[in-house]
Amino acid sequence: MNRIAVIDIGKTNAKLALVDLGSLRELEVLTRPNRVRPGPPWPHFDLDGHWDFILAGLAGFRVRHGVDAVSITTHGASLVLLDAEGGLAAPMLDYEHDGPEALAAEYDALRPGFEATGSPRLGLGLNAGAQLHWMFAQDAGLGARVARIVTYPQYWAGRLTGVAATEATSLGCHTDLWEPRAGRPSALVDRLGIAGKLAPLRRAAEVLGPVTAEVARATGLAPGTPVHCGIHDSNASLLPHLMRRTPPFSVVSTGTWVVVMTLPGAGAPLPALDPARDTLVNVSAFGQPVPSARFMGGREHDLMLGGAAPDADTGAVAEVVDAGVMLLPSVVPGSGPFRGREAAWRGGEPPMGAPTRSAVVAHYLAMMTAECLALTGHRGPVVVEGPFARNGAYLDLLSAATGETVAASEGSTGTSQGCALLAAREAPAPAAGRVVDRRGDAALAAHAAAWRAAVAAG
Repeated sequence: MNRIAVIDIGKTNAKLALVDLGSLRELEVLTRPNRVRPGPPWPHFDLDGHWDFILAGLAGFRVRHGVDAVSITTHGASLVLLDAEGGLAAPMLDYEHDGPEALAAEYDALRPGFEATGSPRLGLGLNAGAQLHWMFAQDAGLGARVARIVTYPQYWAGRLTGVAATEATSLGCHTDLWEPRAGRPSALVDRLGIAGKLAPLRRAAEVLGPVTAEVARATGLAPGTPVHCGIHDSNASLLPHLMRRTPPFSVVSTGTWVVVMTLPGAGAPLPALDPARDTLVNVSAFGQPVPSARFMGGREHDLMLGGAAPDADTGAVAEVVDAGVMLLPSVVPGSGPFRGREAAWRGGEPPMGAPTRSAVVAHYLAMMTAECLALTGHRGPVVVEGPFARNGAYLDLLSAATGETVAASEGSTGTSQGCALLAAREAPAPAAGRVVDRRGDAALAAHAAAWRAAVAAG
């Protein structure tokens, strides 16, 4: 079973990828924009358009390559409401719609505390529970029409197999509906009146069933083609590391958002997280709670460097360390561990385009990452994925600031490849990549300590 068709629905684009399970190479990729329809009754996703795209893509993959199994990953903060016939009870609300804000006070009185759910209070519809509360208020008959509520990857698995399900990585993605530590629905489920309507919980890698006869006819897939339950996209990226590493360790996913996910060792207590500092608890593919923290590191990098910028060479790094030049948080003040603070320079601001500016920004990003790691109770090696894995100044200071080795992941698996691993029987071979160890660098450690002292002093 080597060729896995992955349905990968992101917020911006819908993607269908055929992944070779042995090499994790994408043999073919098809995409379509994930455009939001304006309504009525509210801004919603084009699920039927995606479905036509999926069926046509699966048919093409079968002809050109063959398909052995199907797996699904999607963005989070999303649920689908089904009626008694299995169709949509209502269009699937776009979580960026501001409608739920109108009932924020009412919803805040209903939602359980962060200590139970690990779910911070977010704006718009980013808490899926807030979506439900608002939609039920807008459509008085909706609650009665809803027979089943499914998480988003499992909506597509259900259309392929006819089996309704929910799954913990999506339920645990700041929905307010799940208690990650207890592994059960939160009190909000009863308060919203949906306790009997959540579809049964299934494991991400579980085979929900073969494709239906209708899907087999539409695509030409073999009638017994298995469909795996599916997984939230951030957890798809985490899965390869869970399969080949023993906790404790942390994974730092870098891009527009820098997301830190910490896997504590066996029996280690979870840290007391602070939702005011952009922390949350995710749930892994294996069901464990994953302390997490984030900041908009990629956007901060671009804002500070103005696009293309020279690398920070060793001379530039030595110059800023010797002079004590620093950038203090926060470049994007609305996110991250120092929300509400305005960025400030210490020791002078290097000019745009100078290697020294690249060095200072790299150090700022490393220290923000180190702060996120500290908030999540990090111990053990750190794995960096994405563009920051190629930033030597960032990796060096991150190792010195955390007192840990840092593995720079090369050829990082993306969400589609991680999702394909739901069909794997064994862990993939370790990814190649260099290991950075600056634990003994006294100058960098002192620079990190000085940055922390400057932040503490305000």
